[in-house]
Amino acid sequence: MSEYVFGANILENLTTGMYQDSRVIYREYIQNACDQIDKAVNQGLLDKDEAKIEINLDKDERVILIEDNATGIKSEDFIRTLGNIADSDKRLGENKGFRGIGRLCGLAYCKTLKFKAKYKGEKVISVMTCDAEKMRGLISESESGKKYSAQEVLNKIYKFEQIPADKSEINSHWFKVELININQENFDLLDFLGVKNYLAFNAPVPYQNSFIYRSEIYSYIKEKGFKLDEYNIYIDGEQIFKKYETKYKTSKGEDDILGLKFQEFYDENKNLIAWGWIGVSCFKAVIDKDCLMRGIRLRKDNIQIGNQDTLQKFFKEERGGHYFIGEIFCVSPDLIPNSQRDYFNENITRFEFEKQLKNYFEYLYKLYREGSEISSDFSKIDQAAKKELELEEKIKSGDFINNKQKEQAIAELDKIKSDAEKAEARISRKKNLNNEITIRIIAQYERDKEHEAGAD
Repeated sequence: MSEYVFGANILENLTTGMYQDSRVIYREYIQNACDQIDKAVNQGLLDKDEAKIEINLDKDERVILIEDNATGIKSEDFIRTLGNIADSDKRLGENKGFRGIGRLCGLAYCKTLKFKAKYKGEKVISVMTCDAEKMRGLISESESGKKYSAQEVLNKIYKFEQIPADKSEINSHWFKVELININQENFDLLDFLGVKNYLAFNAPVPYQNSFIYRSEIYSYIKEKGFKLDEYNIYIDGEQIFKKYETKYKTSKGEDDILGLKFQEFYDENKNLIAWGWIGVSCFKAVIDKDCLMRGIRLRKDNIQIGNQDTLQKFFKEERGGHYFIGEIFCVSPDLIPNSQRDYFNENITRFEFEKQLKNYFEYLYKLYREGSEISSDFSKIDQAAKKELELEEKIKSGDFINNKQKEQAIAELDKIKSDAEKAEARISRKKNLNNEITIRIIAQYERDKEHEAGAD
């Protein structure tokens, strides 16, 4: 029987060629840590509140350390668990990761990648050291004609050892990832604020306390019996939270989140595929591109799929998603993230989900168009009031050259006032339709007008 060889280039595809954004390494290692935390909690090894993932950045030494206090790995299983590729013990539908390739991602961004594990009750610490620089050199040689198999490369770059644990550590349990000598071109991996902001929307973390609607989300989850995975993740000692806020800037000024609107997606057998929320605002205009929370984000196991624009294609207009903040949490085990975790594998469930997304985003399109129309109508009313005051001032001060100019100004005002009256009539009709969101938007504009009048 023939033996088939996996060439060294397969390792390049699984490391350097796998991801477009180097910060994905944080997502991959956090995903693995979350799975082990779930396992540790289920085993009674620690309480969920005690579980934590810590990231430490050392810019001077160009070192990244990612560690958790979950199960660790038994010394007898260490080589098999970390040495094999795409041979994970994790199960699809039960674990966040399952392919057994994510741990390799760090090889693309440093000179040395090191894994350490301590299992409770064992007297040793298991260590795996990967020479990432040598790996890249061997792949380069292989591309230049000196062929290596993937297994030959791994044998040359892997080093396993066990070192004695201190007596005080016998009952400790943890796992650590060290990326040593981060490549100069990947220095963004050591940018504290950049990494923190990335994780605030990619990692499975809680909402920050200042987001007043967080309680509404948690109440909804509890009422429905849904599950939302959240973990205590720290970077240089600072806990990371989802950075949602109640205000944001648009091209037409600041807009406010007035409340949330929830949505559920079911298949034809009434099985839940996904659920989500959007922030209801006045939808004055597109949210500024610098706003970190802009877009409706897709999540599986509370870990982001793709980026803030992944669902943009389901909007009728390209700019559609930029009117919203929100999240859609996929819960169906049949929605399987692809290897790059930027979307889902093709299957019947994905097809059904996309069909429902198109219908839902058609509703959202109408929603922000309605908001835009209401904004335009209130602007016409404001403009009419402003122009009327300006005309009165001009008449009092005798600014008109002649009666003809005055009559033209009066005629122009009559047209503006007529448009304003039509706008008022449209707003009145919309208020009588008893559409909850429309009424909420109109009420906000009316409050803003009262506030402005009071300030004057």
